[in-house]
Amino acid sequence: QVQLVESGGELVQAGGSLRLSCTASGLSFSNYAMAWFRQAPGLGREFVAVINRAYGTRYAESMEGRFTISRDNAKNTVYLEANRLKPEDTAVYYCAASQVTSTSEERFPFWGQGTQVTVSS
Repeated sequence: QVQLVESGGELVQAGGSLRLSCTASGLSFSNYAMAWFRQAPGLGREFVAVINRAYGTRYAESMEGRFTISRDNAKNTVYLEANRLKPEDTAVYYCAASQVTSTSEERFPFWGQGTQVTVSS
């Protein structure tokens, strides 16, 4: 059974930084693309970043340059480093796994439960 467990979300002041982690089990981690999505209150889930099996990365335009996705296959863990945080980054952040590299949530069959990031102004 596949499990994805996120951690690292917290309350942070605008301009601050966070590192989110997501540890996977029940799948061959190195064979999966891993992504981060987020969902702000009252809005739909939106793509943040994805890293493929070859460590190639892609970011949502509004987050490129501020967010960095990385992976450690030895630890079955994907990270999201978020810098220069803004109040509009407040959301529940989810990690997801897929054997297909995509920016579309429909292509990701496995999801974590989410971790709350709140950015105060």
